[in-house]
Amino acid sequence: MQDPIRSIFEAPAGDRPPAPRIRHIAVVGNALPRRCGLATFTSHVIDALRARFPALLVDHYAMDDGSGVAYPAPVRTIAADDPAAYRLAAGLIEASGAQAIWLQHEFGIFGGEGGRHVLDLVERSTLPIVATLHTVLEHPSPAERTPFEALLRRASHLIVMAERGRRILQEVYGVAADRIAVIPHGVPDRAHADPEAAKARLGLAGRRIVMTFGLLAPDKGIDVMIEAMPAIVAAHPDCCYLVIGATHPNLVREQGEALREALTARAEALGVAGHVRFVDAFLEQQALLDRLEACDVYVTPYLNMAQITSGTLSYAIGLGKPVVSTPYLHAAEILADGHGVLVPPRDAGALAAAVNGLLRDDEARDALARRAYALGRELLWPRAVERAMGLIAAAVEERPRAGPLAVRPARPPLHLAALLRMTDGTGLLQHGIHGIPDRNHGYCIDDNARALILMCRIEAGDRALIDRLAATYAAFVHHGWNPERGRFRNFMGYDRRWCEEVGSEDSNGRTLWALGSAAARGADPGLRGWAAALFDEALPLAGELVSPRARAFAALGAAERLAADPGHAPSRAVLRDVVDGLMALLATARQPGWTWFEAVLAYDNARLPEALLRAGAALGDQAAIDAGLETLAWICGVQRGPGGGFRPVGTDSFHRPYASPLPYDQQPLEAQATIDACLAALAATGDGQWAECARNAHGWFTGDNDLGLSLAQAGDGGCFDGLMPHGINRNQGAESILALQLANLAMASLSPMLSANLGARKTRDAA
Repeated sequence: MQDPIRSIFEAPAGDRPPAPRIRHIAVVGNALPRRCGLATFTSHVIDALRARFPALLVDHYAMDDGSGVAYPAPVRTIAADDPAAYRLAAGLIEASGAQAIWLQHEFGIFGGEGGRHVLDLVERSTLPIVATLHTVLEHPSPAERTPFEALLRRASHLIVMAERGRRILQEVYGVAADRIAVIPHGVPDRAHADPEAAKARLGLAGRRIVMTFGLLAPDKGIDVMIEAMPAIVAAHPDCCYLVIGATHPNLVREQGEALREALTARAEALGVAGHVRFVDAFLEQQALLDRLEACDVYVTPYLNMAQITSGTLSYAIGLGKPVVSTPYLHAAEILADGHGVLVPPRDAGALAAAVNGLLRDDEARDALARRAYALGRELLWPRAVERAMGLIAAAVEERPRAGPLAVRPARPPLHLAALLRMTDGTGLLQHGIHGIPDRNHGYCIDDNARALILMCRIEAGDRALIDRLAATYAAFVHHGWNPERGRFRNFMGYDRRWCEEVGSEDSNGRTLWALGSAAARGADPGLRGWAAALFDEALPLAGELVSPRARAFAALGAAERLAADPGHAPSRAVLRDVVDGLMALLATARQPGWTWFEAVLAYDNARLPEALLRAGAALGDQAAIDAGLETLAWICGVQRGPGGGFRPVGTDSFHRPYASPLPYDQQPLEAQATIDACLAALAATGDGQWAECARNAHGWFTGDNDLGLSLAQAGDGGCFDGLMPHGINRNQGAESILALQLANLAMASLSPMLSANLGARKTRDAA
């Protein structure tokens, strides 16, 4: 019979339906050495996963509350109070190849009101999420309820550690029963030990040991147990109450050791100071278990009856300890059916009677210990993580799959209707609300320059319409020139007032590119003459640009200008300067595994290698061409999803030094830039691999992407603004529409390029 757990990790055989192969997950919670129960739980969960499933890759993400805890190297931290840190973590998990997230949720560990910052992580990820809920509140505050319910909706499956937690989720939050699993707190596997042998090792021989362990806090009821000690000592003078655990760090920050000092003082006042011993330490698991073995009776006199999980209680049961407890939710369930003794909360007399009853009746105490130990065998960590992994596998299997890959048209259509709706007599409006132009944001020279490039690249179509649009965009560009400052303006309000005297470096570089393109490709001689004159007037600004991308844009314009006028010395000088600058950047920034011009990735990345390729071709500089090919191959390798499809560098990735890119938000601009660069590489080499790279990038528009969703609107040439973790940004701005149409136009030129290359090869072979 097949092992059901093994099947989670291995591909199915024969004609059985395919099951998910779980290779890699991310666990989010807390981590040791942080002093809290959730840190202990999360770290032990990960230890158990790695022990039970050695082939499984488990990434550990821990909330960092800024208290200065030094975490071990494998633990990745998330700054609890920084929403951006949660979004970054979501991107890192997505980019890592993890198949699912196992989230440990506890109120108080996540930042924001009611812990709402955790939503920045879960809503920023497309992966299935299984959430273990360490506390389920019956009466949450509105601030707690809102993010908690959002998490419940987002998670594929929910884990609680007690049946009462299941009932609360169903009755209070309306969660369907089939989404909830009860998996008790795991416990380590230790042989049942004789307390007397353990006492001898610890110097406690001859004493009756009653014990409580865990972080010291007011709701633990230690004060009530100390009140019970006089009656216990009267019956058993050899009894010692051992309280193991450091004071809760939050309490220390607020009150110091006031609670411990008050408890010590109370024991002295009651005359039992010699029978109450505090071990002020946060013990590692093995040291803690060594001491727990010495316990005759374990006590959890907790005061919060809504507590749904107690790791300390689970560990005591796992080691086969007789337990006396108040009936908080977890204790009421796990100690039912004769597995422990329950007493009312805040009742020192009942505590004393229950402890005394067990200490004087060795046979009853031993029988209770055996029942507890037998129950503990069902709680061992391997069983707990096996059940959790079953839920994770189910969540991965249930995850919606991307639809079939889109059919790639041999000649993508060029549609101008969407562009027309964004264009008025002034120029191209920059933003859209869904498909409606947003006048509130006016115009920018960036988009009008791109639109002018598009018009100049169109060779067939409604010539009157194309010429009219080209004139509109050219007029906007011309009006943007500020001769007094020697720069172009960028942003203009809908009232036709410029918002600035000088635009960004990128907008100036792109405008030079558009002018060079119009001077070389404009269908109308008047347009070409205007563009050449303004290009020459504005070209000196290229030498003042610092941004690598702005300089690359200027070089692309200079390459166009030089192609039309091979004797144009200023363009040649710009190309030489840009090539030298990019080569110097590459030599400085590159590292093993990082073949790039900067220590970071940003937007329009492929324009940098494209500039080297086109400038190198214009200058006859093979070194520049080789560097362009090398860096383009690297960025194309980076922009590849797990299935091999095109995955543009997401905006979350920008400006992270020497870091793998994050997948979201994905922008149309990146796909279009990659297509143009690949066609430049194809022109330089004749190598068909670049055609396939271009096709992959174009397929991103039509559904060959992480979510299997098309951004291209076939009817009018519109394009959605981006791919988000859970769908499409349904706005359609000018940049996105232009990116699609420029990409379509570039892909339409692919077949003629391949035919020309094939013909050239045949001619060379014949010669």
